[in-house]
Amino acid sequence: MEQSLLGFTEITDRHARRVGGKGFSLGELTLHMSALGLRVPPGFVVTTDAFRRVIDGVAGKIRQVLRGLDPKRIDRLHAAARRCREWVEGAKLPPDLSRSVRAAYRRLSGKRDGVPVAVRSSAVGEDGAEASFAGQQDTYLNIRGEDGVLRSYRRCLGSLFTPRAISYRLGRGIDPAASEMAVVVQQLVRADLGGAGVAFTIDPESGHDEFLVINAIYGYGENLVQGKVNPDEYLLFKPNLINSKDPIIARRIGSKRLALSCAGRGGMRNRRVPRARRVKPVLRYDEILAVARMSLRIEGHYKRPMDIEWVKDGETGRFYIVQARPETVHSRGGAVVHERYLVKTAAAPIVQGISVGEKAAGGVVRVVKDPTHPQGFREGDILVSEKTDPDWEPIMKRSAGIVTDRGGRTCHAAIVSRELGIPAVVGSETATRRLTTGQEVTVSCAEGQVGFVYPGRIPIQIERTSLDGLPRPRTKVMVNIGNPDVALKTGRLPSDGVGLARVEFIIANRIGVHPNALVDPTKLPEKVQRRVLARIADRPDGKEYFIQTLAEGVATIGAAFYPREVIVRLSDFKSDEYANLLGGQFFEPKEENPMLGLRGAARYIHPNFRPAFELECEALRRVRSDYGLTNVKLMVPFCRTLREADEVLRILSAQGLRPGRMGLEIYVMCEIPSNVILAQEFAERFDGFSIGSNDLTQLALGVDRNAGHLSTLFDERNPAVKKLIAQVIAACKSAGRKVGICGQAPSDYPDFCRFLVDCGIDSISLNPDQVVPMTRQILRFEAGGGRKKLRTGARWKAAGEAAWEAAKRPESPKEPVTDRR
Repeated sequence: MEQSLLGFTEITDRHARRVGGKGFSLGELTLHMSALGLRVPPGFVVTTDAFRRVIDGVAGKIRQVLRGLDPKRIDRLHAAARRCREWVEGAKLPPDLSRSVRAAYRRLSGKRDGVPVAVRSSAVGEDGAEASFAGQQDTYLNIRGEDGVLRSYRRCLGSLFTPRAISYRLGRGIDPAASEMAVVVQQLVRADLGGAGVAFTIDPESGHDEFLVINAIYGYGENLVQGKVNPDEYLLFKPNLINSKDPIIARRIGSKRLALSCAGRGGMRNRRVPRARRVKPVLRYDEILAVARMSLRIEGHYKRPMDIEWVKDGETGRFYIVQARPETVHSRGGAVVHERYLVKTAAAPIVQGISVGEKAAGGVVRVVKDPTHPQGFREGDILVSEKTDPDWEPIMKRSAGIVTDRGGRTCHAAIVSRELGIPAVVGSETATRRLTTGQEVTVSCAEGQVGFVYPGRIPIQIERTSLDGLPRPRTKVMVNIGNPDVALKTGRLPSDGVGLARVEFIIANRIGVHPNALVDPTKLPEKVQRRVLARIADRPDGKEYFIQTLAEGVATIGAAFYPREVIVRLSDFKSDEYANLLGGQFFEPKEENPMLGLRGAARYIHPNFRPAFELECEALRRVRSDYGLTNVKLMVPFCRTLREADEVLRILSAQGLRPGRMGLEIYVMCEIPSNVILAQEFAERFDGFSIGSNDLTQLALGVDRNAGHLSTLFDERNPAVKKLIAQVIAACKSAGRKVGICGQAPSDYPDFCRFLVDCGIDSISLNPDQVVPMTRQILRFEAGGGRKKLRTGARWKAAGEAAWEAAKRPESPKEPVTDRR
């Protein structure tokens, strides 16, 4: 039975094809919104039955003009699309259909005259699990009056045959001439007075399903989808939404320069957002949680990761869901394959922005301003534009990589790039000015959440490893990590956790200010004080800026690996490195050899630097207490003496980090000969040891590890170093303490890795790119006789001595190394 119109409340499973993807989703949400605690703006759907009636007289001509069309021929594609659209928009509406739409609009308006509505496409297959059809057809906002709705309805039908829509379907094997369109008419929420955004119930980049990502902008969400503005972004740890801990792991305030608003009696216009409002977050803390909880309820209902559009009514402060579709990239499943792109270069990037995906590609730049005139664009070129919208998709499909000035992780360019599997750097701000047509570049999204565009074509290595059925060795394989931007991706590797989480990257790259300059900025010159205040932005003061930024960075790493253990090494900057931070030169001593100077534990207890260390302690306390990430453990670096150990432990306890509280374990780095000689005494104070083979080699052999001209002397496989390592492993085992290693040597030398396994080390922590290959290596070592049986007490000492004796064979040749940092 033909049905031309259906209200949201009338839509059931049997109407799925008649109302299209968007219409069916809105009907489903409306049906269950009370149970899910949601609000959905009311509306109706003009069905595909009506569509077939409208185009009945022109369907034959459409099929003929689209038959055999090559979407790569941009000129022919645009000509065919223009003719089809003219035919559809010029077709006469059946009189009974016009009457039905007018009556439905009057019912929607109720007593209000000319209530504003959104008229939105709902093509069959749109917003499905296999493809999002993101923005393929048109949406019209702030439409008022019966004539306006009918006019917008016809234009929506015509948008089924735009160049982008035709190209998109041809690329997915869908016959565009056989496609059908329903149209949603929905009451408009006053987002121009509030805000709008998108929520992903899975991290859209890494596919980590324990995270939820929310983007938010002022005004209507079309600016976000089209990439016209850089949004706020909030990263939430989903388990904390139900366990009363703080779920907002990280936040980034976007520029949000424009807000799409209603214009007079109809239509839309973009307004500039005042600077004072741009630097403030769109959503309050409680509002972020409200959007997150609605999103989780929707995910629970559909039982799959979802991509959700929400709006905030500025008149009432209420939130509404205006769309929910399945996430279409990571939820497809399939064999688990670890794919890593490696881009190695010393060149400085030309531009950088938000990375989309984890791939890299080289090509020739084409700066394109108009998608209908792509200026000689060829297959495999790098598309550079201010932004993209669905009109750009025929060009995007031919691109090796995409770079835009504007946009965030949920903009059109990001969504389509993920589906196409090509790297994109969005929100760069300056790409169209700094990149020129004909220039060869490499677009790299292989280095975390920041994407880079490097000059020239750089060789790209791709490592692919199947992870299906990969067993776990008895020796724990852990990772070294410092950049929170790569934590979610790295957290999906088959590791046992983090053996070394460095905080220096967060302090240097996210905070960027010497902690003493934040504790007491009055000691800085006025010009430097102003620069420090500019970095603090919306934080209450410098101390809170340091604490919260560090806490969010560490929490991102901790949550990415939860519940696996994450061992966070307390800061180990040297004085020359600290001096490079903003304001650092006014607080740091001049040292002849910073490598052996004021670093590690000595700095924490020094009266000039203890207040800065207390900020660090407060950040880590928040990670464990406020965020509930009790898998985060601490590690004290470069602890020379037992007195230093006792004093540092006392400060930690005073700052709410008492060993044993909430299961807190505190480790010590074993990187000084004194740590080995007094291993038993250090074991009485700490829960475990992590061997830092770089510093231990430096101090055992008396070789400056930064001296390139001595690099051939620096070798962790030297018998003296190996004996120290075998000795400390045996001492830890005798004392019942854990012992691991987080130096570079196991990654570089398989024979050294075997030595560690034979000694019975508990864990080996590696760079992320080495986790999979070294897991396989360790499995082979263990199968070949390493760690055949567990030992206790004196047997560990004998085992360590035997392993050391076996290791005293000649070292294999090594390449000179100029920098061990």
